[in-house]
Amino acid sequence: MADSAKWYAIHTYSGYENAVKTSIEKFVVGRGMGDMILRMEIPMETVTEITESGVAKEVERKVFPGYVLIKMVLTDETWHLVRNVRGVTGFVGAANKPIPLTEEEVMAMGMEKHEVVVNYNVGDHVKIVDGPLASFTGVVEEIEPEKDRVSVMVSMFGRETPVELELDQVEVCS
Repeated sequence: MADSAKWYAIHTYSGYENAVKTSIEKFVVGRGMGDMILRMEIPMETVTEITESGVAKEVERKVFPGYVLIKMVLTDETWHLVRNVRGVTGFVGAANKPIPLTEEEVMAMGMEKHEVVVNYNVGDHVKIVDGPLASFTGVVEEIEPEKDRVSVMVSMFGRETPVELELDQVEVCS
């Protein structure tokens, strides 16, 4: 079941984010629903504020005030549990149909990191296996795992051309 869990955004009264998160966690433990509701996050950022006296201090601030992100398997039971917690005004989405966050949105918020294992290094000959340049070959120039990017020098029309690709779009030539 946990494989079908997706991230959803819950709208709460402003200032109730922590109370909502705590209440849902208690219900999950009490009802043994840990396999249905996996994680909850309140995205935070650290901001440096300058006080009136000119002193800089770091403060934790909510990135999305009034929202709690929850990774869960959406069923009638989990929907009702979350929806009926005090402070929750609803899910983000249509009336009774929450819309899950996309993988890109989840990654951009730093909620989950997908680790891509690359089996090639700078200087290796690789074949492009996906995208408009599929079946072209080239030489790896640079690998940027934190950006999910690889630069490959590809020979097209008699010229060497640098191409930016995602890490999983290339594989080592056999």
